[in-house]
Amino acid sequence: MNEITNAAGAYQNALKNISDSPKKTGDSSFGDMLKNSVEEAIDLQHAGEKATASAVEGKGDMIDVLQAVTEAESTLNTVLAVRDRLINAYQEIMRMPI
Repeated sequence: MNEITNAAGAYQNALKNISDSPKKTGDSSFGDMLKNSVEEAIDLQHAGEKATASAVEGKGDMIDVLQAVTEAESTLNTVLAVRDRLINAYQEIMRMPI
């Protein structure tokens, strides 16, 4: 159940990023949105690593570490799912007869 909630939250964040970004004619693209999402996933991975390091040093709370790592894992799974869908879509397009 928690994974579904995390995935829904990641989806809502992506939608928010799209709706909050300024509307540019021809400048913004799907690639830009995908790049921003990947960069956000990387930032979450780094936050999880920092939380883990602080817990190892005895300065962090285990609940915070667990939440950061779970959020990073959920985001990574979402990015991998999107990547798999993109690859499948590309392969379908390549199979189409001309």
